[in-house]
Amino acid sequence: MEFKHISVLLEETIRELHIKPDGIYVDGTLGGGGHAWEICRRLSDQGRYIGIDQDADAIEAGSRRLREFGDKATIVRDNYVNMPRILKELGIGKVDGILLDLGVSSFQLDEKERGFTYREDVPLDMRMDQRQELTARDIVNDYSEMDLFHVIRDYGEEKFAKNIAKHIVSRRQEKPIETTGELIEIIKNAIPKKVRAVGGHPAKRTFQAIRIECNHELDVLKDSLDAMIDLLNPGGRLCIITFHSLEDRIVKRAFKKNENPCTCPPNFPVCVCGKVSKGRQVTRKPIVPGEEELEHNKRAKSSKLRVFERGI
Repeated sequence: MEFKHISVLLEETIRELHIKPDGIYVDGTLGGGGHAWEICRRLSDQGRYIGIDQDADAIEAGSRRLREFGDKATIVRDNYVNMPRILKELGIGKVDGILLDLGVSSFQLDEKERGFTYREDVPLDMRMDQRQELTARDIVNDYSEMDLFHVIRDYGEEKFAKNIAKHIVSRRQEKPIETTGELIEIIKNAIPKKVRAVGGHPAKRTFQAIRIECNHELDVLKDSLDAMIDLLNPGGRLCIITFHSLEDRIVKRAFKKNENPCTCPPNFPVCVCGKVSKGRQVTRKPIVPGEEELEHNKRAKSSKLRVFERGI
């Protein structure tokens, strides 16, 4: 199956990166290479692009799409949390821009065997990096009822999390839960019928929560932001596209903290903590898709772009 993915907020992201022809740019989520191609075509022979992804299918598709740019583009299979080490191994100190598109790709959602979808009955998986041992099946069958409740409530913001966790544990006592279809049936039985009739697919929030837990998505994001800002040259920009409130909240707080890290009490006449601003939030409010993009790409609906610029 061809790796298909429509890049979200493409024009806005390229504009906000302020790409310099001789600059160095890092894409922590290569995906199908949509943002990557637009960055690379704006670079001169002195410029450089580094694309990182943990998904083998993304690496193959991105490498194929960027082949025309030769040595200008470097592709690395890894997690973006390891960006400082990756750049060090490539002999790169500072960069002029970093991009993260945190959405699950259309390919991952549509490729049934990956087990992300709640629209097909396929084996539970949800790993973005298939070298990883932990799968969605392990979470559903091995986590305690309390741990499942916390995952579904905190990562899925699902108000019926307690009942869903209870139903999962009850069902798996009969036999292991193996497929997305089995899990969907359990979730439906745990949610009142009148609620299921509105608000989209009843399994959407639970599947999101299990996927986030399986791939440690929020922990990786939290652990990466400060280091990525430190990698930027003066004037360099970090552009992050999020797709749900949990991600956006993490990015917003990190940007705010890096802009104003002072921990002194408000009544202090001068700062004594010694913490210095690393730059500024370019986007006080996130950039969101316009009507035309939403019309052509429904998966852009919840996307938000935030931008941070390193200080001079």
